[in-house]
Amino acid sequence: MTSDSTVRRLIALLALAVFSGALVTRLTDPLVAVLARDLGADAARVALLGSAFALPFALIQPILGPVGDALGKRRVMTVAIGLLTLLLVACSTARDLDTLMVLRGLTGLAAGGLMPLAIALLADTAPPEGRQVALSRLVAFAIAGQIAGGSFAGLLEPAIGWRGVMLAASAVAALGFASLLLGGRRLTPEPRRRFDPAGAVAGYLHLYRLHAARVLYISVAIEGALVFGSFPYFSIELQNRGIGATAEAGLAVAGFGIGGLIYAALAQRVLRWMGQDRMVLLGGLLCLTAYTGFAFAPVSEIFIGSGLVLGLGMFMIHNSIQTRVTEVAPHARGTAVALHAFHFYLGQTAGPAVFGYMLRYAGAEPTFVCAGLCLLALACVLGRRGFDRMAAAG
Repeated sequence: MTSDSTVRRLIALLALAVFSGALVTRLTDPLVAVLARDLGADAARVALLGSAFALPFALIQPILGPVGDALGKRRVMTVAIGLLTLLLVACSTARDLDTLMVLRGLTGLAAGGLMPLAIALLADTAPPEGRQVALSRLVAFAIAGQIAGGSFAGLLEPAIGWRGVMLAASAVAALGFASLLLGGRRLTPEPRRRFDPAGAVAGYLHLYRLHAARVLYISVAIEGALVFGSFPYFSIELQNRGIGATAEAGLAVAGFGIGGLIYAALAQRVLRWMGQDRMVLLGGLLCLTAYTGFAFAPVSEIFIGSGLVLGLGMFMIHNSIQTRVTEVAPHARGTAVALHAFHFYLGQTAGPAVFGYMLRYAGAEPTFVCAGLCLLALACVLGRRGFDRMAAAG
């Protein structure tokens, strides 16, 4: 039986790497208006920097999942965060949007080797009865990274510029690299085995044949599109209404992260009180409330507060999906979680383009309300199916 102290030590070791990967995920969202002005590009095209990061992040997962299972998840994470450190320095030197798009894509490839493998590594260690709580604690560091990526980018850009923001993120990643490289030596080495591409493909096909896995993967893709597709347009929408700009957009993203931290702090009690299915339904209602706030907020404070509500609701849904994914293939968790991340970031890739189209042709209010209703519908489908029944049918 794994002790609680072992789980806590592993979370502490992974914390900085997970924080760094999350930090860069949302780093450009509050900077869309600034980057458009500085690089002489259309804001709608700059908003696709989120997709430029998310698509490579998704596409690398089918490779990194089985590679992590074969060579060791912690080893792969150490290489990934080292590359991330160097690529963020390169991003700070970009002179045009095309160059930044390419570098942002490479950053997504490197970051793809962090959070999904960290989840799988922790799930390998934590006992089943405490796994969702343990994962929620690890996710808290990812959420804190999202808070920093949104708020620190938006608030620090006026002082150090967007290039300085990239360099500061690189320094944080360097600390995470040092933590994994040095701290990992004190842990029991992971077993290694030969990487088998044919076996990896067979493993993916097996997962897709599981009904529960298909439901979870489709759900997380929809969730990723509906939640994160809106973030790049926060600064533009705030400017259009005359209630804010880059700083307020960054605070809204930070509010989202704070909502996630509140979830992480309350997860154990809420699960004990409501159970997983009812918690997911509550998450859907909170997401609808948040998107209604985005749609009609007359002042920036309500817009920022809606970000907090969205984070609380979204993580009630997302962490439940995440936990069940770690259970669909116990002997190949790296592969199972990699497919989860693949679908999640494919959704995030499509999200900004879908939101941009809807905002252009339907307007802000219908677009935000529609996203909230869709998240509520998704939560109702998952809650009605029941996570326990899905796991039994997997």
